[in-house]
Amino acid sequence: MSGRKGTGPEPEAAGGARLSLPGLILRFLVIGTIGFGGGMANIALMERELVRQRKLLSSEEFLHGVGFGQLLGPFATNTAFFVGCRLFGPLGGLLCAGAFMAPSVLIVIVLSWLYFAYHSIPSLQAAVGGVGPVVIALILAAAWSLGRKALRRWPAAVVALLALALSLLKVNAVTVLAASGLLGLVLGRSRFGGQGSSKAPGRGEGAAPGAAGVVFASKLSPLPAPALALEGAAAAGPAASGGVGLAALSWTFLKVGFVFFGGGFVLIPILHQKLVTQLHWLNTREFLDGVAISNLTPGPIAVLATFAGFHLHGVAGALAATLALFAPAMVLMTVLTLGYGRFKGNERFEDFLAGVSPAVAGLIVGAAFLLGPSALHGTPGWALMAFTLLLLLKFKAHPVIPLALGAFLGAMGWV
Repeated sequence: MSGRKGTGPEPEAAGGARLSLPGLILRFLVIGTIGFGGGMANIALMERELVRQRKLLSSEEFLHGVGFGQLLGPFATNTAFFVGCRLFGPLGGLLCAGAFMAPSVLIVIVLSWLYFAYHSIPSLQAAVGGVGPVVIALILAAAWSLGRKALRRWPAAVVALLALALSLLKVNAVTVLAASGLLGLVLGRSRFGGQGSSKAPGRGEGAAPGAAGVVFASKLSPLPAPALALEGAAAAGPAASGGVGLAALSWTFLKVGFVFFGGGFVLIPILHQKLVTQLHWLNTREFLDGVAISNLTPGPIAVLATFAGFHLHGVAGALAATLALFAPAMVLMTVLTLGYGRFKGNERFEDFLAGVSPAVAGLIVGAAFLLGPSALHGTPGWALMAFTLLLLLKFKAHPVIPLALGAFLGAMGWV
């Protein structure tokens, strides 16, 4: 493999073909387009494409990246940054995260324009709801793939089961992974079946993240009632919004970005307090409809910022609000990813990560349990999930096939 200045070796795709930065960006663009179902669904798509098929990262390193991603901001976007930064440096991380987010931002801009111009949006909820069983299958398939490699010995299995139990009790994932990492420090990676710091294909010498939390802000839960009938919403925003400049808009969302912990749905009360109660930039109906619109995208619910920004300053406001909200997380991920590259191989750091990896696998399984009740309704839903698992695990089908099938069945009202 030929080296790339400052980033480590150029990654290789399965079969020996090199994967360029534009190729990686294209893959994240595709994932960001088809990844309906929330952050964990996107993680499942990334794991399949980048770990199992392309082998750009080891499953262990991918688990570390998923963990780090939950410290601040949306963890799926952070994981995209992690992968890009590990393989092509910070600029690669930003480009991959941007490509992953681009489809959702574009969808929100279009739907926001329809909403504020015509007081209605296309009826997409049924189709999006139909992919729910497929998303559960994607998560379970990813958990199976990662778990087989992370759970080499019984202490790792115990940690994964404990993480699963705590996730079902809705204990904060950062707490779960921090405790698991400390257990790894106490027991040592050899107890977990760790292999030390062997290099994964394509891993750079000085960039990548490491271990934190996986809180899943599901977009499969029922949408707010205003999403079902957006007609009649106020076309004009509150009077206070008229004098808001782009700088003030960006500064507001930048401050929110610094307290964006715990996943997308934690962000909702923060933004409601700021945008509705304090600043009066949106009224309550508009805010709830913005939440509904953000649920109709494949990206994180944080694109609610895109909706609010569009209301105040059109496309420029949408982009400014989105970039400002995500900026703190991108800065933190840059520091963590580069630090991970430096400390990877340190004995104590490896021990900590050895405890984190099985916990992440347990949390991924927990996501399927938590999201299941809102996604699996009746025999058709369970049958679609089982059929999708068969396609993914037995026939290695591309996820776009069952996702398209689920959307069609949902639109027809059969799932």
